[in-house]
Amino acid sequence: MFEIIKDKIQNIKKIVVVTGAGVSQESGIPTFRGKDGLWRNHDAMKLATIDAFYDNPELVWAWYNERRVNIFAAKPNPGHKAIAELEKYVHVSILTQNIDGLHQKAGSSEVLELHGSIIKIKCSVCDYKEEIKSEFSEIPPICKCGNILRPDVVWFGESLPQDVWQKSMILASQCDLMIIVGTSLVVSPANTLPMYAKQSDAILIEINPENTEMSSEMDLVIRNTGSNSLPELVSLFKQN
Repeated sequence: MFEIIKDKIQNIKKIVVVTGAGVSQESGIPTFRGKDGLWRNHDAMKLATIDAFYDNPELVWAWYNERRVNIFAAKPNPGHKAIAELEKYVHVSILTQNIDGLHQKAGSSEVLELHGSIIKIKCSVCDYKEEIKSEFSEIPPICKCGNILRPDVVWFGESLPQDVWQKSMILASQCDLMIIVGTSLVVSPANTLPMYAKQSDAILIEINPENTEMSSEMDLVIRNTGSNSLPELVSLFKQN
């Protein structure tokens, strides 16, 4: 499956793994695209906006409360665990579009959350920010300053945290191998990360059951899931 890198493993010192919703879907977390895109007859893609939040914070928070409960109950799958195990053999950085913290649960040590974290809550006005791992009994939750709290996630139309994005670009430019798993590569600017790696002559491997916007740019395309494929990659490093 990974024959393209079998003879190059000795030269691979830095791996960047770019992950998307498909990785979390294998842990039972809906992707909110396609058939999973409805929640109580609402378009989930339209709920994840700042306008929706200000128009109807109760509705948006009802959705996020439900998502938080689901995410807190979710467990890392073999794909998450394989990525974490890779750290035993090579330096691994994860650039994830997911907001669920499952990479950290699996034991990965360097995880950059491009789109924020549903576990973290921040005030919509003041500087308050905190990890809260419990369901909110009253929604929308209110900050001590009197304003509405919100999930510390990047909604459609919002900018990525600039410190996280700058570091992600640097890591992508410095890796020897980039593995892109479970992302359709349609969301900007995360979908530009493979190009930074490509410009630096890194090997690009895509793992996805479906074709993506950048499949033709890859050195290797594996039409499978991360859970099925990534443990085999780990076994290659074990043998060296």
